[in-house]
Amino acid sequence: MRRKKLFFVYNPFAGKERIRSNLLDIIGVLSKAGYEITVHPTMERGDAVEALSGLQDDYELVVCSGGDGTLNETVTGMMKGKKHIPLGYIPAGTTNDFARSLGIPSRMMAAADAIVSGNTFKCDIGSFNDRYFVYVAAFGLFTDVSYDTDQNLKNTLGHSAYILEGARRLGEIKNVHVKASFNGITLEDDFMFGMVTNSRSVGGFKGLTGPDVDLNDGEFEVLLVRTTKTPVEFQEVLRAFFLGKGDAKYVYTFKTSHMTIDTDSDVAWTLDGEYGGSIRHAEIKNLKSAVEMMVP
Repeated sequence: MRRKKLFFVYNPFAGKERIRSNLLDIIGVLSKAGYEITVHPTMERGDAVEALSGLQDDYELVVCSGGDGTLNETVTGMMKGKKHIPLGYIPAGTTNDFARSLGIPSRMMAAADAIVSGNTFKCDIGSFNDRYFVYVAAFGLFTDVSYDTDQNLKNTLGHSAYILEGARRLGEIKNVHVKASFNGITLEDDFMFGMVTNSRSVGGFKGLTGPDVDLNDGEFEVLLVRTTKTPVEFQEVLRAFFLGKGDAKYVYTFKTSHMTIDTDSDVAWTLDGEYGGSIRHAEIKNLKSAVEMMVP
């Protein structure tokens, strides 16, 4: 009987390097399910994109393990290579926002079991100019914290590392003049933060994108935060942002499947927690049900 072929890509350095002590057990679970497994550890940024985009057509399942950045590279590689096969995810990063949104277990062996015994879920992803993102594209306040925070610090402190790094940068708020076009509407204002998401959790925080997030409805949840001029206004934004309380006049939220964002200077973006480049024009599209994820 022919064994099905599985391509397993993992980041050995993600999170607290938990994959190292679980690798053989994970491979055992996948092998017992009848798969012939090719194992590919990533060595540097972009490695997973290259491996997946050139993947042979006889593979029937892709499994990746790592953080949100590893998942982004895996999906990007599959999209570039037009590999329309199911994808299983074993989270091993620091926050694992997207896994949490899909209900994928945080325990690695439970996640592996869910891949071989679970169901498929067709999930939206986003295109960002000529790139892809799985669950969030963002600019402005704190968005570089995830990719600038030292990996050793993240491994030691976990999610607290992001909080500490973010607090250190409170005095670095920058103003961005934005022209956003969506749903036949043009919104122009000064903003200190913006994000386009398809997730119930962002940066480890739940509820930022609203209570009615649907991961395959063909629409993004968008949040834009106007620039504040006083500490009191900034505190009001934080209340509206994190607690859902206070005056939300500084916070715009809406849903859209397609939008453009233009700025009057180069602005650094983050895609799924990784640096996405500094640009002045972004065209963002929802690719409905583009990736078939394995879920419990």
